[in-house]
Amino acid sequence: MTVGRTLSIALLGLSGAVVEIEADIANGLPAFVLIGLPDTALAEARDRVRAAAANSGCPLTGRKLTINLSPAALPKHGSGFDLAIAMASLAAAGDVSRDSVASVIHLGELGLDGRLRPVAGVLPAVLAASRAGLTRIMVPAGNADEASLVPGMTVIPVVSLRDAAIWHGGEYDPIPVEAIELPMQEDQEDDGLDLADIVGNEEAIEAMLVAASGGHHMFLLGPPGAGKTMLAARLPGILPDLDGAAALEATSLRSLSGRPVGAALVRRPPLEAPHHTATAAAMVGGGSSYIRPGAAARASHGILFLDEAPEFASSVLDVLRQPLESGLISIHRANAVAHFPGRFQLVMAANPCPCGQYGAADSECTCTPIVRRRYLARVSGPLRDRIDIQLWLRRITTAQLRLANDDQRLTSAGARARVVSARAAAAERLRLTPWSLNGQVPGAWLRSPKRALGRATTASLDRALERGGLTMRGYDRVLRLAWTVADIDGAAHPTAEHIGKALYLRRGMTP
Repeated sequence: MTVGRTLSIALLGLSGAVVEIEADIANGLPAFVLIGLPDTALAEARDRVRAAAANSGCPLTGRKLTINLSPAALPKHGSGFDLAIAMASLAAAGDVSRDSVASVIHLGELGLDGRLRPVAGVLPAVLAASRAGLTRIMVPAGNADEASLVPGMTVIPVVSLRDAAIWHGGEYDPIPVEAIELPMQEDQEDDGLDLADIVGNEEAIEAMLVAASGGHHMFLLGPPGAGKTMLAARLPGILPDLDGAAALEATSLRSLSGRPVGAALVRRPPLEAPHHTATAAAMVGGGSSYIRPGAAARASHGILFLDEAPEFASSVLDVLRQPLESGLISIHRANAVAHFPGRFQLVMAANPCPCGQYGAADSECTCTPIVRRRYLARVSGPLRDRIDIQLWLRRITTAQLRLANDDQRLTSAGARARVVSARAAAAERLRLTPWSLNGQVPGAWLRSPKRALGRATTASLDRALERGGLTMRGYDRVLRLAWTVADIDGAAHPTAEHIGKALYLRRGMTP
């Protein structure tokens, strides 16, 4: 029998499926046939593998070679199957141990000189292999640190196809070659932005504390120079470090996006700030055969910042409505559905009108009322209804600048400590539920008999609902905000004052 077998991983979104690679050698004219629903990049593996094997000193058979990727109905993409195809082919020819090759998962792209190139998505692939009960995986040396982040997996780093064949029992003399390494990982340390840099705007700073403590979404409206971008850029700095599961998910998304991953998980919350010319596919993810994560998916467990939000296409903004509710991004294609996490905090910033001067005390707006309405209407009502905190920012005056006390400014470190304390209080209250942040709690749970607040406490909120100032979704979001404000103050339950502050944060978008 001349069939060699090994295993690899096919990724669809962040999930992966084990793929069996079968190589069959038969009599006939020399040919290399690849079947099993490969995409274009994978179909080109025929030439890469044959050239790499020849240049490594372990050429493939001169007879007809058929490679099957099973299950055949599962779409497969990318060049990460090169190593598995080569090892199955050598196993079929008897050049390496069939049993050894069959017991190891292989991932890696082959260069024409036989060296192994690092590939994207190794961490989610290794996670999928671990969940399938497999324990040994062979990867390019450049991906070794990333693959080692998954506990319980035996990682076999190799530099070239020849080294891989030798490891599997091939009788070849080792030839030292230089490994192909990944680019250096970006520094995860703080970028030097501190909350203490902000002068004045105490209301906005308090709103940021509430947003960070409860995982609430924000919409900042104000004239140019009011500090909207400055505030948003400092929000990740007051968020606590990611826990194990969140760090693993954020690092997997980073790997799947093709960005370098080092020997440690990403612990700081990510910040994604796409340009206003971004398409819907760039925002949530997409692609034809290979579905890539978009900015919203890459921002999971961090911040998605949309500066100049009305300049985004309305269709692009509206694709965020479903992830804001469900925390999941689903990309549907004719032959597959890919899922990505969508647990991000949305922060939008906008000018109040095209000229930007409406509501500014020191400037005159030249826009007509209908122009202003049309400009802000680019952010649809249903999307704005999903934003918990909606705040108007004003420019800092000279008096505020001179009266600012540098010693009393809240630093990012101090704010992060308050956020950690508030989140701990919420986590303790929600320990028997599927949620950990107030921003994730559904309104029905907050209004249940065990958690419902007294009528005297919610009187102002009830009046706002009766008068049409709030929708039912808005009512529930004010309740979430009130619980977060109470957690920051160390209160066991929200009071009428907390409800009033939450109402202001929800409806403070007026000049």
